[in-house]
This record gives sequence, structure tokens and C-alpha cells, in this order.
Amino acid sequence: MNDGWMNMLFSFLWPFITLALYTTLIKSHTDNQWGWGWFRGNHSSLSDYEEMYSYFPEDKRYRRIEDARTMFQFGYDNYMKYAFPFDELDPIHCTGRGSDGEDPSNLNINDVLGDYSLTLIDALDTLAIIGNNSEFKHAVQLVIDNVSFNNNSTVQVFESTIRVIGGLLSAHLLITDPSQPFGDLEPDGYEGELMEMAYDLGIRLLPAFHNTTTGLPHPRVHLQNGVPSDGINETCTAGAGSLLLEFGILSQLMGDPSFQDVANEAARALLDRRSNLTGLLGNVINITDGKWTGLQSGLGAGSDSFYEYLLKASIMFGNSSYLDAFNELYSSMKRYMRRGRSNCRTGQGETPMYVNVNMENGKLVNTWIDSMQVAFAGVQVLAGDIEEAVCNHAMFYAIWKKYNALPERFNWASKQPDVLFYPLRPELIESTYFLYQATQHPYYLHVGSHILDSIETYCKSKCGYATLHNVLTKTKEDRMESFFLSETCKYLYLLFDKDNHVNKAFHRYIFSTEGHLFPLRSEYRSKPWWDSCGTDGTCSKVKPVKLPSNISQCLNIAPERHYPLPLSSHYLEQIDKMVGLM
Repeated sequence: MNDGWMNMLFSFLWPFITLALYTTLIKSHTDNQWGWGWFRGNHSSLSDYEEMYSYFPEDKRYRRIEDARTMFQFGYDNYMKYAFPFDELDPIHCTGRGSDGEDPSNLNINDVLGDYSLTLIDALDTLAIIGNNSEFKHAVQLVIDNVSFNNNSTVQVFESTIRVIGGLLSAHLLITDPSQPFGDLEPDGYEGELMEMAYDLGIRLLPAFHNTTTGLPHPRVHLQNGVPSDGINETCTAGAGSLLLEFGILSQLMGDPSFQDVANEAARALLDRRSNLTGLLGNVINITDGKWTGLQSGLGAGSDSFYEYLLKASIMFGNSSYLDAFNELYSSMKRYMRRGRSNCRTGQGETPMYVNVNMENGKLVNTWIDSMQVAFAGVQVLAGDIEEAVCNHAMFYAIWKKYNALPERFNWASKQPDVLFYPLRPELIESTYFLYQATQHPYYLHVGSHILDSIETYCKSKCGYATLHNVLTKTKEDRMESFFLSETCKYLYLLFDKDNHVNKAFHRYIFSTEGHLFPLRSEYRSKPWWDSCGTDGTCSKVKPVKLPSNISQCLNIAPERHYPLPLSSHYLEQIDKMVGLM
């Protein structure tokens, strides 16, 4: 072949060679970058995971907003029709339930239900967020007119604080926000009754902190008589330490530092009892002698919200000692609880995961993880460790894909659930929402869409949404816990409603562990009792901090584009295999 023919052939092929090299270069680059700003033009080369998750149509997102609203409204309307003024709805038999007075030992019910219209109070701010202002006003008036805390009920301090005090304070703050970002929410003649009711309940809970030499609260109080004479002297870490937000805000609003003082003391009592060797906490502690009776250290039930509240209280109140404590604990978690490869999104090795260990030596104590642990992915987002959050979340979503629900406990060694029920918990959708806010990646819209469809398909009942008694058989249990409306539906709705005020001003709010919306205010950092105290006992006042008008700008992503996944396809496949999905 002569030189002329060679030059002609080379001239003909060169554009294709250039295109191939360019495509390879772009693919190599995007495979190693986050997925919210890089165009993936060659759709035919997408993996199955990328084909499924790298694009979410706008028209579908709009439909999902209405689907989430409809889900909430169906549960709420049926609660109001069949259950109010009782605490919860039984969605199968279409009736209400309150505390179990016949069996005081039924803690599964009595720890939560105090005969104070729990579901209505817990759902108040969700009504505002979804834009049902008229029903919000009506519901607030019903609470004011019908709810009393002078009840013959023994309740758990933690649950009544996060669900009831939190619900009342959040609704009050939304009503009294002078800018009214959710529209007019103020009922006629409102005079701060919700705040006064929160204060009344708070006063009834304070005896839990009396007569304990450690500063750790009794886990339960009788709403009329204080601490029961036959009450136990043990509490879990989360129960004792997760009062910082609600009690702190209550102190701010009422000008009474008592609540913050006791919450602060309880948190410090826990932190002072970290292991000298590992820096970890146990999960159950004796409030009398301060000795750990449960040595398991993990991220799930019994511990989870304490870590969360250390970080959130540092943001809300500007207390640097809380932030220092969170960072120290997180470092210990990574050292002793974390398993797998060093980096979530790169390198070789097993999928990173956090396991349950002995607080004293960091050794593995069991091979299960529980469903509440996935909420820590949202905490990791808030802490800025998005890469760790991506892997943490992905593992729990793989379990959801396997069962169309999240069993209470999943054994990662046997790849089977140890505890089979799913009570409509919000933690997976909560962390999905926070990861979407951080990344704007369509993958998380797909995750939320799948969760919404699963709940609609397997949990919907005649009069609401029911707990799954068994995630394998999908048999139901006749209970709709209040957090379904307070958290699960709220986070589903906010995930898809990108134009909601909460999402437009995401940096101006903190969500409580019950999903209640609390505004960040600089005046919360200026009260004289908000001290940042060192380990040597010296304290310095925290100066008021002016909140910035805008913390971050999210990228505008063209909806027709496809984007590389937050976690590469081969890592997602690895996780699916790990949980027994493949």
C-alpha cells in the first residue's frame, strides 16, 4: 500500500481514534469523581446500575411529591377519623390505642404512649411542611383544647421529650416565625400555648434527674407522681444523653436554664465514663453508681442519637465541647468499629461497615447490625464525611432491596435477618434525604422512590399503614407508630420537593432525632448559661454567632443528563453480594 493510500486511510480514521481516546479519558475521569457535575454522554456504555440510577425524570419527581403527600394524608386522615384523641392508630382494625393501663410492664407500648394524642402532636410540623396550613391550624387548636399531661401514665423520658416536647416546640417556632416562610400558620388567638404545654411536660419530667448522684436520669417518670418507686436504675446511652436539643430550646424559650442544666450534666456524665483504652461508650449504664452494665458499643439502638445530638447541639448552641466530644468519639468509632477497606470509593478490600464491639477492648461482640444504625449516615453528612456516609447508606439500601423493607436486625455473617419486623422506621429515608441534599445525585431519588413504593405495596392497610411483622412473609402487625407521620412521610416528601422552603434554606434548620424542624438562631448562643467548658473545669462564654445568609450553593443539574454513581458499580455489586442479594 503506497503512502498516499496510507495518508488517506489515516485521515479517515483519525477522527474516530480521537473520539475513542477522548471517550476513554472522560470515562476514566468521571469514574473517579463525584457524580453531580459530569456528563456521561455515551449512554450505551452504562452499566446496569448506572442505567438504573444515574437519571431521574423531572415528571416522575413531581409525581413522587404528590405520592408522598397522599401517603401522609391517608395515614393522618385515618388517625383523625378513627384514633384521635388516642395516641396511635391501629390501621388494620381502624381504632385508636393509648397506654396499656392493665399491664404496666408492657413497655413497648407504655414507654411511648402517655394518653396525650401523641400522633397528632408528632405530626404538626409535617402538616406545615407539606403546605396544609388550614389543617395545621385546626390541629394546633385541637391539641390546645384536648391535650393534658396530668395523666395517670408512666412514660419514658427520652420518648416523651423527642416526640412530644419536640413536636410542641417545633410547631410553636413555626407559628411565631416573623418571616412566615411556610405561610400563615397562626391559629386565631394563639398566645404561645404550645410552648407552655411543652414547659408543663418538661416540669413533669424533671424529677427523673432528682436524687441521682451521677447526674444520669431515671429512664421513666409517672406524669403525676414522679419517679416510680419500683422503677429500674438503668438507662441506655441514647435515652440519657439525647435531651440536649429539646431541653436546650425549652430553656431558651422559657428563660429557665434548669432543663439545659440537667441535659448538660447527663451528657457530661456519659462522656466522663468513656473507656480509658478505646474512648468508646457502652449502651446501658447504672444511674446510681455510674457503672456500665451493657458493654456493647455501636451505632444503633441504645446509642445512636447521643452521637447525633452532640454534633447537633454544637451547631445549635455553639458549644465547642460538644463538637470536640463528637470528633473524639467518631475517631474512636473509626478505629475500633470500622471494618473493610480504608477508602469507601477507591481501593481493594471488603465493603466498609461499622460493627458492634466491646467498649473496653474494641473486640467484636456479635455479627448483626440494626436498622437504626443507618441514621448515622445522615450524621456523617452533617459532619462533612460524605464519603463514609455513601458506603454506610449503600449497605442498608441493599438490605432494603432484598426485602422491600428493613428488618430490625440483620446478621451480616449469615446474610439473614435476626429480628424480622419493620415498624415503618424513617432512618433509611432520613439518610437518603440528607445524602441527596449533599450530593444532588439522582441515585438517592431512586432509593426514595423504591422505599415509597415498598411501603405503599406492603404496608398499606384499610385505615393507614401497618408495621410489617415479618419482612420475609410481609405479614402485618396492627400498629402505626407516630414517627411514620413525623419522620418517614416528611423525609419522603422533602426528598422530592426540591423547591420546598426547608430545602431552599437547608442551612437555617436542624432536624431533631424525631424529625422535628428547629430553626438555627444566633440568640440561642448568647444566653449566660451556654458555656463551653474544658476538662479542667474552666469555662468560657460562647459568643453570639451571626448566621451567614447562605452557606453553600448547590449545582444546577440538567435533568436529561446521566451521572456517574456516588459509588462505582463494582462496589455496589460487592455490597449486594455481601447481603445475599446476588
